[in-house]
Amino acid sequence: MQQIVNQLLSFLQQGIAAIFKFVQLIWTWSSSQIAILMQSPWQAWPLWKQILLVVLIGAVVWALYKAAMELWEAGERILAGFAALLGAFVRTLPSVILAGVIAIGGVWVLNHLDFSQLRLPSFMQTSAFEDGTARSHLVQRR
Repeated sequence: MQQIVNQLLSFLQQGIAAIFKFVQLIWTWSSSQIAILMQSPWQAWPLWKQILLVVLIGAVVWALYKAAMELWEAGERILAGFAALLGAFVRTLPSVILAGVIAIGGVWVLNHLDFSQLRLPSFMQTSAFEDGTARSHLVQRR
């Protein structure tokens, strides 16, 4: 069971790492494109190009604002989900403790109780039926 959990966690870790690498690649590329836009020699441009640059900068700011808001909302949901996960861990502790107590109690019973010295009632003893006398005795009573 521990190996399955470890493999699942390893798979999740590798998947998350791949997603973060992809996100980092996109952010790095986008940041370099924004830096190129900001380094353009806009002072020598005609007025219509400067207006277009302002529109482009506005579009970039809008896209970054939208991304920031989505990241903020996702962060809130992640924190809420993490809090719910911690709450579930705490709520399941009594059941987990009970399972451990049952397991240790069962192991103790299996290791320390000896039923070989326990006397069974005569009707539950198989040795009385081996020779057939007790069975014929029971049949005659009917």
